[in-house]
Amino acid sequence: MISVNISIDINRPPDEVFAFLSDFENNPKWQNGMKVCTWTSKPPLRLGSTYSQEASFLGRPIFSHFEVIAYEPGKMVKATSPAGTFPITFTRSVEPHGTGTRVKALIEGDSSGVFKLAEPLMAPMVRKSIEADYARLKELLERM
Repeated sequence: MISVNISIDINRPPDEVFAFLSDFENNPKWQNGMKVCTWTSKPPLRLGSTYSQEASFLGRPIFSHFEVIAYEPGKMVKATSPAGTFPITFTRSVEPHGTGTRVKALIEGDSSGVFKLAEPLMAPMVRKSIEADYARLKELLERM
């Protein structure tokens, strides 16, 4: 099991940050290795919403289908991909902080196959990758 907790402050209003974070089609704009994210359920975002994504990690393709399993409009979204190459669950939340927003994220994953064998080596790489993703998110949103 790999678990990564992230917290980052973004100088943008919480409603704008959450709107961007909770539209998963934005993921390729700030997540390295993310190729495409596509809604597979009709808007608006709600409990039970679904989307699919294609990404790559360490040169290997990762295909995932996610379902929103917890949702607080404007505050928090939690989704899980229980099957696939690298099953994960993530929680993204926002809260007012100073003149901007504090974003918190918890990403938990279970590797399988080739990834399972390399999990002890992968954990630090996954953490570094996720930290870089959230730094890109901050930079992107603060430029908007």
